Amino acid sequence: MAASLIRRDKKAIAAHLKADLNRTDNSSGLRQLQELLDTVLNPEKAAADTEALDWCKYLLAGGDGFDEFCRTVRSYDNATLCGLVWTANFVAYRCRTCGISPCMSLCAECFNNGDHTGHDFNMFRSQAGGACDCGDSNVMRESGFCRRHRLKTGENVPSVPHDLLLMSEMVLPRFIISIIQYLRDGYTEPESATDRDLQKVLQQLEPQISFLEDLTKMGGAMRTVLTKILTNQQTFKELSMGQEENVYAKRNYEKYLSALKSSGLVSVEEKSSTAAATTGTADLPAGAGALNLLGATAAASPDEENKEEDQDAGQCVGQRKRVKLSSSTKDPSIMDTLKHKCFLEELLFWTIKYEFPQKMVTFLLNMLPDQDYKITFTKTFVQHYAFIMKTLMKSHESDTMSNRIVHISVQLFSNEELARHVTEECQLLDIMVTVLLYMMESCLIKSELQDDENNRHVVVNCGEALLKNNTYWPLVSDFINILSHQSVAKRFLEDHSLLMLWMSFVSFFQGMNLNKRELNEHVEFESQTYYAAFAAELEACAQPMWGLLTHCKIKETQEYTKTVVRYCLETLQIWFDAIGFVDEPTPNQVTFHLPLHRYYAMFLSKAVKCQGLDLDSLLPDQEMLMKIMVHPLQIQACLSEIHSNMWVRNGLQIKGQAMTYVQSHFCNSMIDPDIYLLQVCASRLDPDYFISSVFERFKVVDLLTMASQHQNTVLDAEQERPMLEGALTFLVILCSLRIHLGMTDDEILRAEMVSQLCMNDRTHSSLLDLIPENPNPKSGIVPGSCSFEEVLSAVADFKAPVFEPGGSMQQGMYTPKAEVWEKEFDPIMVILRTVYRRDVQSAMDRYAAFLKQSGIHTGNPWPPYKERTLLHPCYRGLIRLLHCKTLHIVIFTLLYKIWMDHQNMSEHVLCMVLYLVELGLDNHIQEDKDDEEPCIEEHCHDSWFPGTSLLSNLHHVINFVRVRVPETAPEVERKRERERERETPPSTSAESSSFGQNLREAQLFSLVAERRRKFQEIINRSNHEANQAVRPKSSSRWHPPGSPPQMVTEILEIRESMLSLLVKLHQKLSAKQNSLSPGWLEEADPAHHAHGDGITAIERILAKAASRSRHSKRCLQDICGRVCPPVPPKKNSPGDKKSMDKEERRQRARERQQKLLAEFASRQKSFMETAMDVESPEAEAAMDVGSAEPLDTEILYDCVICGQSGPSTDDRPTGLVVLLQASSVLGHRCRSDEAKRLPTSDEERIFPEDTCGATNDVRLTQMQHHFKDSSCLQSVSIGWDGGVYVQTCGHTLHIDCHKSYMESLRNDQVLQGFSVDKGEFTCPLCRQFANSVLPCKPGRGTEAGAWHTPSSKSSATLIKEVEDLQEELGIFPVSTYTESNLTKEMESVIKDIKNATQKKYMDYGKNAGSPDNDFLFMYSVARTNLELELVHRGGNLCSGGASAAAKRSCLNQLFHVLAMHMRLYSIDSAYNPWTRLTQITQNREPEYGDEEHPEVPMLFRDVPSLLIIFVLTMPQPLRKEHFTCIVKVLYTLQYTQALAALSVKFSPEERLAWSNTGASKKNTPNSWETLLSHVISELTKARSVYETRSEETMLSSTVWSPRSIEFTLQQFCLPFLRLSCLLQHHLYGDNLPACPLEEEFSLLVGSLGLTAPQSSSHVSSAACLEWNVNLYELISQWCSELLSLNGAPSQQSMKLLVQDPQWSAPRLLQLPDNYNTIFQYYHRKSCSVCNKTPKDPALCLVCGTFVCLKGLCCKQQGICECVLHSQHCGAGTGIFLLINASVIIIIRGHRFCLWGSVYLDAHGEEDRDLRRGKPLFLCEERYRVLEQQWVSHTFDHINKRWGPHYNGL
Repeated sequence: MAASLIRRDKKAIAAHLKADLNRTDNSSGLRQLQELLDTVLNPEKAAADTEALDWCKYLLAGGDGFDEFCRTVRSYDNATLCGLVWTANFVAYRCRTCGISPCMSLCAECFNNGDHTGHDFNMFRSQAGGACDCGDSNVMRESGFCRRHRLKTGENVPSVPHDLLLMSEMVLPRFIISIIQYLRDGYTEPESATDRDLQKVLQQLEPQISFLEDLTKMGGAMRTVLTKILTNQQTFKELSMGQEENVYAKRNYEKYLSALKSSGLVSVEEKSSTAAATTGTADLPAGAGALNLLGATAAASPDEENKEEDQDAGQCVGQRKRVKLSSSTKDPSIMDTLKHKCFLEELLFWTIKYEFPQKMVTFLLNMLPDQDYKITFTKTFVQHYAFIMKTLMKSHESDTMSNRIVHISVQLFSNEELARHVTEECQLLDIMVTVLLYMMESCLIKSELQDDENNRHVVVNCGEALLKNNTYWPLVSDFINILSHQSVAKRFLEDHSLLMLWMSFVSFFQGMNLNKRELNEHVEFESQTYYAAFAAELEACAQPMWGLLTHCKIKETQEYTKTVVRYCLETLQIWFDAIGFVDEPTPNQVTFHLPLHRYYAMFLSKAVKCQGLDLDSLLPDQEMLMKIMVHPLQIQACLSEIHSNMWVRNGLQIKGQAMTYVQSHFCNSMIDPDIYLLQVCASRLDPDYFISSVFERFKVVDLLTMASQHQNTVLDAEQERPMLEGALTFLVILCSLRIHLGMTDDEILRAEMVSQLCMNDRTHSSLLDLIPENPNPKSGIVPGSCSFEEVLSAVADFKAPVFEPGGSMQQGMYTPKAEVWEKEFDPIMVILRTVYRRDVQSAMDRYAAFLKQSGIHTGNPWPPYKERTLLHPCYRGLIRLLHCKTLHIVIFTLLYKIWMDHQNMSEHVLCMVLYLVELGLDNHIQEDKDDEEPCIEEHCHDSWFPGTSLLSNLHHVINFVRVRVPETAPEVERKRERERERETPPSTSAESSSFGQNLREAQLFSLVAERRRKFQEIINRSNHEANQAVRPKSSSRWHPPGSPPQMVTEILEIRESMLSLLVKLHQKLSAKQNSLSPGWLEEADPAHHAHGDGITAIERILAKAASRSRHSKRCLQDICGRVCPPVPPKKNSPGDKKSMDKEERRQRARERQQKLLAEFASRQKSFMETAMDVESPEAEAAMDVGSAEPLDTEILYDCVICGQSGPSTDDRPTGLVVLLQASSVLGHRCRSDEAKRLPTSDEERIFPEDTCGATNDVRLTQMQHHFKDSSCLQSVSIGWDGGVYVQTCGHTLHIDCHKSYMESLRNDQVLQGFSVDKGEFTCPLCRQFANSVLPCKPGRGTEAGAWHTPSSKSSATLIKEVEDLQEELGIFPVSTYTESNLTKEMESVIKDIKNATQKKYMDYGKNAGSPDNDFLFMYSVARTNLELELVHRGGNLCSGGASAAAKRSCLNQLFHVLAMHMRLYSIDSAYNPWTRLTQITQNREPEYGDEEHPEVPMLFRDVPSLLIIFVLTMPQPLRKEHFTCIVKVLYTLQYTQALAALSVKFSPEERLAWSNTGASKKNTPNSWETLLSHVISELTKARSVYETRSEETMLSSTVWSPRSIEFTLQQFCLPFLRLSCLLQHHLYGDNLPACPLEEEFSLLVGSLGLTAPQSSSHVSSAACLEWNVNLYELISQWCSELLSLNGAPSQQSMKLLVQDPQWSAPRLLQLPDNYNTIFQYYHRKSCSVCNKTPKDPALCLVCGTFVCLKGLCCKQQGICECVLHSQHCGAGTGIFLLINASVIIIIRGHRFCLWGSVYLDAHGEEDRDLRRGKPLFLCEERYRVLEQQWVSHTFDHINKRWGPHYNGL
């Protein structure tokens, strides 16, 4: 039956079956259908057989056409969601204003159809793929829906008729099982197949899966059917195993079962062993396979097994805790193998097995708009989650696979309802955390932190591929996504066992990537694992933490915070035990990764800031706090060590880590929590203990001695200063940073913004990037949120993008407002946030510049002190740091050392010390008791200071100090000396021998011992009030073994207090004795002290101290009153002499430097004067020869290489440095002044026919059609497209010097941007790009004088002379021009000129390579350069003077070289146009008749071309009288042409009228009326001239008045006059006076000598004519040439008459204002050559052509399309807009460069590659600059970054 069915017509059968199935009894129909399908969908057929697909299409349609069926089904589409699925690189939109979920995205169509004006949206390129959320109110607000999805379409769609989809329900299940069977069959396990070719199987299934995809696009009705089939468990049961008798199906099913076997996280064999492990044997012996517990798939594949065993068995030690945890995982099914109940589940299973083929993913996602499907699919996805990750870890293409996984999961988990549903029903959270643990356990290693031998902690190994390649990314990203939903996060926070699991996961990262300081050798291999480590901590630990924190914002969530804090502390305790930590960190080790500390810190901060919890209730005991502070403090000390170059042997990567740690994306998850944690510890621990810990960690304890020498056992001398600065800076940051201690979010944002702006002006986008935002996208401060913009406008001014003269593009920048510098600049915040140390300096420089500019302070200012916001009461304890004796001793010691000029002190040290003093003064610890009688404590004799209050300690005088010094110290020397001489030292001298009752210096130096004692004390006592026992008077200082022991104890007499030291430092800084008069305090005005240097700072501190305490005030007045002339300290000491010498030496060095600088400046100035005035002497001479006295000397040239000056000679010619480039700028000119618009829709087009280049091409082709070729080639100019433009920088060099220069360049390997082999180089003086040298003609200035004298000869004589000079050409004295070096060079330049352009732009003749062709090319080069100069002058000569272009013009030299070359061609005198211009020749007709093609009639010839030909072919130098004569004669021709062209435009009536008017005035020869009438009457003889023009005249219905005729004639002649004038200017150096536009004509004819210079400004055009033969006859002769064209001239040739020589300036296309207009039209447009949508589309901005950048599809002869187009359209210069990047690239010959963008966003910034996707708008200034560079050919000089493109663009 089936066999017979198959042979019949498919459509008929389908209809027949459908009818059968519609009956009530449809059993026969069913049977027939099943049989048919058994045959058609036989799985043993090859999948590529499309027959089956065709059958399915016909059967589904049930007898209709398939397309029609699709349309019918679509009409029942009830979907309200868009759901369009896209893949990577698709352009989509995201609107933050409308989005509820941060992952919301819209397709372009929905976005453009919705209303998002004024919203915060951007366009983005999808990374992993996505789907459109329009219509889904769970993800976005309904106001943002587009017009189509706003209507709830479901209501008004009719219900689907029963029989429409009947066949689909029958056929599709069979179709799907057949696909599944192919998938089962094609799959091979990785180990069995070496060439595991899954792609092949997928390729064969491509049509089937595409068919499924097409079905999903039919809309809701079909999706419902598909959902039913995919989720129906019954159908799956029936079809999955296949019928008994079908062997194939059976085998197929077995394959499937074996594939299922390895799908669990734990494979079957392991289960038995694991079961025993889980049942409470918690304390397994080491190595008992605890790793296998979470299933390190030991049996999955042999190679993995070995890996497990190779890893050190000791790994399992750290696992004990985790064994217990695993058993508590609620749902053992996570571990089990999968079981499938429906098609959907098995389809997903194979999708995973085949590593997520794109088509399958798209199909599964296309179904999502169906609600039932969505829920089932999400559950299925979660059920397979562990399996997905397992597959991902093994995959070789993990990147692609990750993207595809996230493509699916983001669609499912962004929806809160769904996420909550699967969390409750499928234990999503347990699955995720377990899988994450399982994943990380595959790459654990033993931690080496702290106690290397007995460390039981395990950490992830950052070198593993899993971390290096970010393979964990999809999992973590999903986890973060679901934690952003409040309901899900709450479940997580309530589930304690989950939290414990999570903490153990986080502890895997605690202490990873440990760095050990290299002390001897430089490390051989710099590992780059730190990238992986930082990324892992940020993504796997910090981002989930931020996610959880967003849900702990209110009082109701207190419990959650408490729980997390409790678990953090427990896990930390476990960690300390595991690494064997007691009390001291191991030296020379640092890890930047302490996620547990940071979790603890951030939850503490939130608890206090948002939830009102009491800090103490969340803190552990003191002992634990001491431990907690150790590692964060170690990081801070190591940062300082790294910057002090102590880690330099570890290579650059350690600097990289230090930078990443503070970098904007990491700082608020790393350094900020660390510092906050230290602040918390400092506020709760004993301050003396804390301070001494800091100085010990920073290794500067030994430095803090009063003695002038000391031994430091841990630091080299040059590291002491930076480390001391580091320690003090850290203390300042610790005491003054308030980010977590009471600032509001807005204040933080403002502080961050100010610190970034102070470092540098910033663009809007870089500010967004630099301001650390909460990494979780759902947190409060979204970048670009209102608060961001508000704060920005409050603190900064916008500087609009401007152009710098060099052409470098400026972006729109924000710069701090003045009041910000004045009140808010906070150097401490800047130091905290700088990645590069130089940024701190940059901020200070900018601050200094501001102070100078606003006249506040002119010197070198110190960082300003900034008042802080109030501390949150919880943290008041922090202030005790500033009021503890240890710190005061340090401050006192340092002030003393700085005053005494001890080594390793610096301004920065003093600055930080003063900062600490000031912080102490501003933050009192408690209401100070009346400090008039200083409180005398019992232990006063023991301690330096009586109490802890800074105020009372400031004025406490310290008399004697005992110090330990090396025996060699000056103190000891001096003591011996004095003992010998028995002299009494001066009272203030510090080396007093009187004994001191105070030996308390030991206190500070027992810093180490003191800390140990305190630590023990705290640990031993249960009560925390450690009572202060009397401290040992002298400590046994602890020496590391091997340190030189010869230390002696000395006693110094000091007799200073901190106040007196401050006053003395003030004197020292201001270099004045008694710089503070006793009464200064009264005048002190605190406002004045806000900005300034150290002197100001000391005054400010003293004033504060005096105002806060009367006692201090008295002491101060005493000190200032004791104006004893200060005895210079230690006058007799050698050290002092040294320091004096040092000062003097410095002074001298400074003077020397000043002198050198001055000398250098004057040299530079003189260089600039010579260089800026680029006109080299020769150019000057050429310019001003006319006005100058006759010069008797030869022109001298300076060679910029050898520096010699001399004339250019035949033997040793000098040349100008020139750049030759082909240019089509002239060819792109149009008639209209309006630029052409870029088309942005299919209706708009650009027509290239009306350009100058095209018009001239057509003209030449027409001429060649009618006339003799050689004559044609002298009647026009070419070079409009591809003409050679010559420009110079004006510098000259000897040609032989140039050759050796090129040689040296050739040998020099480090070349950028230009190719020496092509003769390219840069000018040795000004570095301008060049590629040839133009020889200068040798010559004397004297000749010039004679050539200029105006002659009184009659015009007839002159005409004869010109003719004779032309005759001479034939008999040119060749002998004088023998081969000299000069001629050789001239020839080589001609060769260069020819090579500069392409062959096609030179060969216009019919026989290529003929001399005529060459001749044409040569004179056209001259024409091109003249025309371009005119364009650069603005298209006319009104501006007068030498324009900028002319200053450096090399036209004079160029003419000379061209003339030399053109003399090789002689003009046949018979055809010499001169005779036809000046004589009336009789009866030459017969000759014409002989020839096939006559000569070109004079009226058709291009007059400027004739001018250039005459000038170039006559002997040089040409006398000016002859030049004027030529111009006069040619003007008559030009004028006649103007009349002829005009007459053609008239209507027949007008023509008649004008010819009559003219005829009546026959007697006034030089009036245009008579001439016009003569021309009309002559031309009427030629029949076709005035015929057939009627349709055009109809159009021009203008009425011609005499004035308009005069104007038209003048306009017609102007181009010729301008060119002649310019030529005269270059040949004879005549000046060009400026004039208004309307007087240009009369000015030009005057300066050319066509009329006597006269007063009247308006000259009639005819008045300038000068005929030297009968004008009527001459005109008749010219007209008759037209008549005698073989019989009747055709209309075509007549078109040649109507030429219009005027062109507008060249313009680039006019671009639309909004970039989106271009982008939307072009980024999907297909290329006209290959009909594909290009990957990188580009647009030519000159002609609008759409091309594929780098597209291999359009490559021709190995050259890509952009380069090809640049040759075709711009003769090697192309300007392309890259659609997908918004930037412009310039192609110039074989090089290219990125020019920048002409589209900027609202903040004046480019958006290269459209990364930010903000709306962009055209920046007119930039576009003008681009156009200007194109027209002036200056791309090569202005853009610096060129590279070769190797024809690949």
